[in-house]
Amino acid sequence: MRRSTFTVLAFSLATAPAFAQGGDATCPRDVVVAQSMQRQALDQLEQAELSDIAKSCRVWRRHVDTMRRVAAVYGRCLSGGERNAGLAQVQGSEKEFAEAIRTRCKGL
Repeated sequence: MRRSTFTVLAFSLATAPAFAQGGDATCPRDVVVAQSMQRQALDQLEQAELSDIAKSCRVWRRHVDTMRRVAAVYGRCLSGGERNAGLAQVQGSEKEFAEAIRTRCKGL
């Protein structure tokens, strides 16, 4: 689960953003902050101890929340293929970890 997500998200961080036409004046800064949040979320996933399911569930919940916030920025600030690719990646990751939470974190 994690390896494919890391590869796809790491690739997205290496690309230069294409900002939306008439976008918010804060978009360049917001995209940089969102990319930083995305990198931190990936770092936290890599450092999570899978042997401790309660800790993993907390990390996964934070990851899902972060991916939703990043998706909001990408949806507002990016355009064209960059927007589509960025949204697909973070929304895919959010769905993947939301499913892991549903199946593995019941009662935690």
